[in-house]
Amino acid sequence: MTAAEALRACGLLSGFTDTGIQILAGICTPKTYPPGAIIFAENMVSDSMLVIGDGKVALSTKGDRGDLSLGELSKGDWLGELALINPGQRLCTATAGSPVTAFEIRQTDFQKLVATKPQACMKLLMAICTHFGMKVAANKEALRSLVAR
Repeated sequence: MTAAEALRACGLLSGFTDTGIQILAGICTPKTYPPGAIIFAENMVSDSMLVIGDGKVALSTKGDRGDLSLGELSKGDWLGELALINPGQRLCTATAGSPVTAFEIRQTDFQKLVATKPQACMKLLMAICTHFGMKVAANKEALRSLVAR
């Protein structure tokens, strides 16, 4: 699978033209992970976004009673997108649940691309913000219960 094929399958990039996909594919780095490999760990520096080309990725976080499962991602899913906006710390651990092929967009490469292809970059940033807003809205009740505590 090529970077462009993986990006075309990514729901976050569904509104992108072939030209936009090719622009982003130009800064992607292919990554492979064997089953059980830690792709990234909670609290480590977040400096890139990954698009899953193939395989399963388990997400977890540390709780009072051990690791808590946050779900699973697969082909066409993405993770770490907020690192393109504001590098910080990973909010969870991502572990390869099967052989994984992914395509990484590093924040430093994305920032360089902003200078030469601002329209494609702005479109991706808007997609990230829109998706984040939808996640917050979908979890409104859970957030209320946390605030009430």
